[in-house]
Amino acid sequence: MTTVFTAASHHDVLALIIQIALLLLTARALGEIAQRLGQPSVVGEILAGIVLGPSLLSGFFPAVGQWIVPQTPIQGHLLEVVSLIGVMFLLLLTGLETDLALIRRQARAAIGASVGGITLTFSTGFILGWSLPDSLLANQDHRLVFSLFVATAMAITAIPVIAKVLMDMNLMRRDVGQTILAAGMTDDTVGWTMLSIVAGLAAGDAVTAGTFLGAVGSVLAFMVLSFTIGRWLVKWSLDFVQDEVRSRDRLLTLVVVLTFIWGAVSHALNLEAVLGAFFMGILFGRMPRLPAEVVRKVESVTLGIFAPIFFAVAGLKVDVAPLFTPQLFVITLLVIFVASFGKIVGVYAGARLIGKRDHWTALAMGAGMNARGAMEIIIATIGLQIGVLTQEMFSIIVVMAMTTSLMAPPALRWALKRVTPERQELARLKREEISADSEVAAIRRILVPMRTRKGRADTDSLDAHLIARLAQHDPLSVTLLNVSPAGGKSEGAEFLDGLGEQYGDVDLTRKVVESSDPKGAILAEAEKDYQLLILGATERSEAPDALFHPMVDELVRLAPCPTIVARGGGQENATWPPRRLLVPTNGTAAAHHAAEFAFRLATQADEEVVVLSVSQGAEGPGLAGTRLDLARREHDARRRMVDELVGLGADQGVNVRGEVAVGPGVEDSILEFTKRNGVDLIILGTDVRPGSGRLYLGPRVERILEEAPCPVLVVNWGGSPSRLASARNGNGSEPM
Repeated sequence: MTTVFTAASHHDVLALIIQIALLLLTARALGEIAQRLGQPSVVGEILAGIVLGPSLLSGFFPAVGQWIVPQTPIQGHLLEVVSLIGVMFLLLLTGLETDLALIRRQARAAIGASVGGITLTFSTGFILGWSLPDSLLANQDHRLVFSLFVATAMAITAIPVIAKVLMDMNLMRRDVGQTILAAGMTDDTVGWTMLSIVAGLAAGDAVTAGTFLGAVGSVLAFMVLSFTIGRWLVKWSLDFVQDEVRSRDRLLTLVVVLTFIWGAVSHALNLEAVLGAFFMGILFGRMPRLPAEVVRKVESVTLGIFAPIFFAVAGLKVDVAPLFTPQLFVITLLVIFVASFGKIVGVYAGARLIGKRDHWTALAMGAGMNARGAMEIIIATIGLQIGVLTQEMFSIIVVMAMTTSLMAPPALRWALKRVTPERQELARLKREEISADSEVAAIRRILVPMRTRKGRADTDSLDAHLIARLAQHDPLSVTLLNVSPAGGKSEGAEFLDGLGEQYGDVDLTRKVVESSDPKGAILAEAEKDYQLLILGATERSEAPDALFHPMVDELVRLAPCPTIVARGGGQENATWPPRRLLVPTNGTAAAHHAAEFAFRLATQADEEVVVLSVSQGAEGPGLAGTRLDLARREHDARRRMVDELVGLGADQGVNVRGEVAVGPGVEDSILEFTKRNGVDLIILGTDVRPGSGRLYLGPRVERILEEAPCPVLVVNWGGSPSRLASARNGNGSEPM
């Protein structure tokens, strides 16, 4: 039998286009108003559907409503598909923002809140379901199934709504936000498991140990599948697309494709497709190779388009008119009260007794987890479809879901005003705030070319130390690249295997390429979304025009990403690993980047970063009048730029001090300071300068490289467009 693929009618498609336009416009408009009133935008987005739906506009003006509310099953299905895309994007973004390490630190509080919330809410929901009048039952002989269904509906928490509220209130990275999210995940897992059991009962299946274990097993199997095969699939796909595909936005396409594939897998296991989207977000969020730009694009598409439509569609399903009869109105208020009481009190008790959280934090968790939102509507829709709920009970549950979702943001805001964050959390948030605006902190993918040789060069330890320290802040993906002549692949692989031990637990990829053009091979690899290229100047070239080595010089000039050149030397006079790091500065962006690298390297209490600026205008008897004023202004300006960097380092918990030296020569002062103060590592920030067809960083940099008694890191910033434009136009700057 051949299946005929038919399109929706012209009228149905026209209705869908109008619905999307009106829902998105109204949702964004009311979301903006909500934000101006101090509320999360999700409040306005849900109200948009209620305003446009049968409760208000469509109810009072049916002629208008027929273009807003779906009038045929086809129209309903079309709008539901758009809504499903919205919720899957929202759960994908939620997964990308989920910090498993932070959740593990808050596991006790999350488990306590979840256990308390589920236990009390399920119990009170079951009692309520057993007590409601027979007129609300679709089948009066199925009172047990009805009561279990109501209890399950009460117990579940809406992760999409919670996630949007946390994003709107900038709480996603707070400890309480991640704890609420973790507890909500547990609630939903238990809730969907119970729902599958209740649906089986409604279909006439008996509750046995087998059916219960089967439902639980599906959830556990999916979690195991996600963190094994799913993780391998994400890593392999990411490696392949970054290395082999060159089309625009290829990584965004990959993320969306795998999200829907994993949603299909979870749906095939009789779980919700949104669960697959959530786990795929978590998996991609744990991949340091994924550029931050991809996450920003997902966020823009989700929060700007699909999420508002999803929440507006949820509100569109609410029809409060039939609920204004005295009996149904009282029952609706009772359902809202029981649901809110059970969730808030249960979560509060669990967070206090099991999680050992303070009063206001526990109350904030209860307020946040009280939101049911669209997940509740999905459950209510399932109950209506399988014949457990009447239309009136369906509307009551939907109103409860919308009401608790609208209650959650103001209640959460009210409780959090009284929560005093712990010092550790404040320090973490401060570091994350600084990192959010830092290009250095955004580095996740690093390329380190290695030449096959016997033994180890003096820069190998410096490279490994640099990467290991950067990895203490954020996960890194590091590729060790060896370019070998024809037939030397096995030797290159063996060499890289020996070096890999120095890099610890970073996500390390060893790659050997056979090529007669090492420079071309390295540059071709560097174009594959790398954010930093680390080069070791293992030997000083005898070529008069080479600063480091002809190969290294060309790579720095042409690299499509920032570079760091590590020059060894003088280790006999230096402590290793370095304990005192020197960053010369003259206030330029290049010097600022160098300081940021130094701050990320000095992670131990006994390590110190010294920020040094050299003033050439000395104050003394020989200066007077205007010259003295100029010298003092220069000195004050350098003190301010040093103090700014010192403050930046101190905010990150780094032991940092600033110095302003006075001397006739900048490089003389830097070298003299290095020798006098026992500096172990100098970090120079500079821009590439063209000069006579060679790498030219300025005479000061070149002299410091030549005479420094300790290792030196030269940090060159900028991607390919700015780097090559700078080289063409003759722009650049000295580091001091």
